[in-house]
Amino acid sequence: MLAKSTMLAVVLAMALVDIAHADTLANVKARGTLLCGASPETTGFSASQVKGNWVGLGADYCRGLASVIFNDPGKVQFVPLQPGEQVSALISGKIDALADLIPWTLNSDTEQGLMFVGTMFFDGQGFLVTKASGIKSVRELAGKQVCVQGGGAEEADAAEYFDANNITATLVPRESRDAAVAGYVDGTCAAFSANSSVVAGVRATLATPADHTILPDLITKEPLSLAIKQGDDRWFDITRWTFYGLLDAEELGVTQGNVDESLGSDNISIRRLLGVEGDFGGEIGLNKDWAYQLIKGVGNYADLYDRNVGDDSPLKLPRGLNALWNHGGIQYSPPVR
Repeated sequence: MLAKSTMLAVVLAMALVDIAHADTLANVKARGTLLCGASPETTGFSASQVKGNWVGLGADYCRGLASVIFNDPGKVQFVPLQPGEQVSALISGKIDALADLIPWTLNSDTEQGLMFVGTMFFDGQGFLVTKASGIKSVRELAGKQVCVQGGGAEEADAAEYFDANNITATLVPRESRDAAVAGYVDGTCAAFSANSSVVAGVRATLATPADHTILPDLITKEPLSLAIKQGDDRWFDITRWTFYGLLDAEELGVTQGNVDESLGSDNISIRRLLGVEGDFGGEIGLNKDWAYQLIKGVGNYADLYDRNVGDDSPLKLPRGLNALWNHGGIQYSPPVR
């Protein structure tokens, strides 16, 4: 049995932890705005500035989070961060959430003080080729040269994949990503390889994007995810169910365009989601119509996807793994009930 002095020390330590992990929702409400960290990284995915406006999947998610708290997607302040500052800014409390997507790995999940809310985009290393080449799969790169940024995971993962699958492609490592792209553009290499989110952005910058195609093969897993700092369970619930609300709305066919009409739906799942039936927000400090406000403010997951990385964007990435579970993908939300 612990001595009284030891027990007191434990209680005091727990109290200090509770103080350090203050109620994020209460702080956000008192401030009157959500602070979302943003550092220009990969166009369409992490936040990027376009004509002074922060855009991207993560930026829209932050607007959605502001919608569920304040009923106003505009009540978010984007805090510019330098590359590499995202995690420290989050852990220190400088920001409440991130508009950048973080790769979900064992190390980032267990050693950096983060809690992962959900995977906004299932990414992986892909390959860009010209349509004129007629190449349809990675296996058809056998005997050809592939440009890649040298010295990092992209080179190592491609080499490992080629070796494991007996593909006799030759990697051409370059000192930078721009140099690797240049090698592809000038015809030195038949393909350029990087994460598909990066490859899509590169294709969009080429003189004639329609002349290039991204192969369907992904050779790695790279879950680009929403993250908050550890220690505030209620904030975790709010941020997680904001993400789930986007997915559930798409599955139920509720969009930014029809959400008002959907309030009169006879579908019990839609009525629960929109707060017409029951109260599924009160226990975590939100109004019962939080999901209605979310969808009204930013739309559902498909709305976010299409305008940032899908058909309505320069990237024009197919849904692939990011389609809903009942449409050939692996995006999935628990039901609201």
